[in-house]
Amino acid sequence: MCHVIVTCRSMLWTLLSIVVAFAELIAFMSADWLIGKAKPASSEDVDNRTGGSQEPYHPTLGIYGRCTRISHMQLSRRDTLCGPYAENFSEIASGFWQATAIFLAVGIMILCAVAFVSVFTMCVQSIMKKSIFNVCGLLQGIAGLFLILGLILYPAGWGCHKAISYCGPYASAYKLGDCSLGWAFYTAIGGTILTFICAVFSAQAEIATSSDKVQEEIEEGKNLICLL
Repeated sequence: MCHVIVTCRSMLWTLLSIVVAFAELIAFMSADWLIGKAKPASSEDVDNRTGGSQEPYHPTLGIYGRCTRISHMQLSRRDTLCGPYAENFSEIASGFWQATAIFLAVGIMILCAVAFVSVFTMCVQSIMKKSIFNVCGLLQGIAGLFLILGLILYPAGWGCHKAISYCGPYASAYKLGDCSLGWAFYTAIGGTILTFICAVFSAQAEIATSSDKVQEEIEEGKNLICLL
């Protein structure tokens, strides 16, 4: 018989697992990893509303994507074009970034799988006599290690030709040059920290769903158990 067990700690772990997976996925897909040096607006970049020249802009560069202004296009609402600069994996600008993409992708896939499974932990608390919380916590720890490897390798690719074109000639491995870090990089770091927090907190979720109070509720024949 399926017992639906909901506790504050298990629900918090589930929500954090989902948030972490989405945060890492959004960061990976974003082009805002590096913010390039300011580029002056050209004579063709005219604000359609005021008729004056627009302010200098900062192009952004991601692991496989970029955002830049297209000066010869007159767009009334949006003057930047975002999309992948690499049509396939081999065209990613740096071998280090290729490795970063692999490690981050593996970590994110694990996190997404755990986030999906975490939704069903209200009904299923064990798999083959092993706590599903402990298994998911172990997987989150492994995912966190993949994410760390990816984030460590990412700055090693700052000396590639693509990064230099955005960050200037002084850019090199682990040196930003004229660039600054974008929100996507910080989001990836924050998501990695939360991943390890989720891995540790999964043990608390397991304790909460297997407590004596829960067992008492089960023995009383209740199928829906909600505890603080």
